[in-house]
Amino acid sequence: MTQNHDGQTSANPLSLSDRVRSLRLPERTTTAPRRGSKLPWFLCVVFLALAVAVGVYASNLRSEQARMSEELKSRAVSESTTGPGSAPVASSGEVAHEAKGNVTPVHQIQVSPKISGMVVDLDIIEGKWVPKGHILAKLEDINYRADYQHAQAALQEAEQNLAELTKYRSKEVDQAKARWDEAAAQAKQLLADRDRSRRLRNGNSLAERDWEQADASYLAMAAHARSLFVDYELLRHGTRDIRIEAAQRRVDQARADLVKAKWNLDNCQVEAPISGTILTKKAEMGNIVNPIAFNISASLCDMADLLDLEVDLAIQERDLSKIFVGQKCRIRPDAYPDHVYEGEVSRMMPQADRAKGAVSVRVRVKIPDKEKDEQKKGRWLKPEMGVAVTFFKK
Repeated sequence: MTQNHDGQTSANPLSLSDRVRSLRLPERTTTAPRRGSKLPWFLCVVFLALAVAVGVYASNLRSEQARMSEELKSRAVSESTTGPGSAPVASSGEVAHEAKGNVTPVHQIQVSPKISGMVVDLDIIEGKWVPKGHILAKLEDINYRADYQHAQAALQEAEQNLAELTKYRSKEVDQAKARWDEAAAQAKQLLADRDRSRRLRNGNSLAERDWEQADASYLAMAAHARSLFVDYELLRHGTRDIRIEAAQRRVDQARADLVKAKWNLDNCQVEAPISGTILTKKAEMGNIVNPIAFNISASLCDMADLLDLEVDLAIQERDLSKIFVGQKCRIRPDAYPDHVYEGEVSRMMPQADRAKGAVSVRVRVKIPDKEKDEQKKGRWLKPEMGVAVTFFKK
């Protein structure tokens, strides 16, 4: 017996499938949407309005940007003639090209000693301006001073030897002539005695021994006179000239050694080759420097005249036709945008860079007179500083 949902009992028992079916949830009936709904059309209108608003805003933004660009360009042109802290730039105001570059000295010098040695004194401070000839460093000079003194002594000895052969030569010639004259006079007297002895001998008035003695005395004196004559001639024209020439060569050699030794000694003091600013310091006290060694430092510092500057720019080949030598420019440092400098294209490099597709162009910077005292020490423009360069058409 089973009981139905009305509380009545039924004689027929429910089967398993009927019981499972009775446990299912009742299905929901879906209501079909009403025809003529306005929601999709409303959404389309909203999207269309948003698209129109975005388009209008973008158009206004482009117009404002164009207006600001024109205003900035006109302001830059006006500042090119009366910019703050700058010299006036003579130009037509028509911009031909703009590019970025870097400041570089026209002449940057690497100061190196000409000899090797240990640094015993150093006066190198980065950023310091020094005049030409200022002593930057001193090297140990013990060996060089000894070589100089040795060369001095060698020269003095050579000069004395030369003086011995030349200074008193005339007196030696006179002395040799006097000896020869004396011997000649004695030979003449002995010749007269010999002739007298011959006459006496022929008259049997002189012993044979006396004759022999008179004859031998004359012959010996005559030979001695000839020897003194030869010495006299050699002093005048002979080997003495060759000895004098050799002594003169030794003097020249000693003088050359002295010049070299003095040059080495003088170069123990390293002087500034130009008037300029010290950019980098590359040596310290106690360092050993050698200009010909690869594994030892050979440089003391780098110097440059910061009043003689130029800007190095890489101009693309497609823009190269806009650039020419002598073209007026305006230079604005990135670090000091209120300092505008006048410039001029000084040179264009003869070779292009294949990798960059560009040609290097140099623009000479004109430093105003009122900034030169500060710029000597790199107050404003510094090497490798970034700048913006504007090229004008005229």
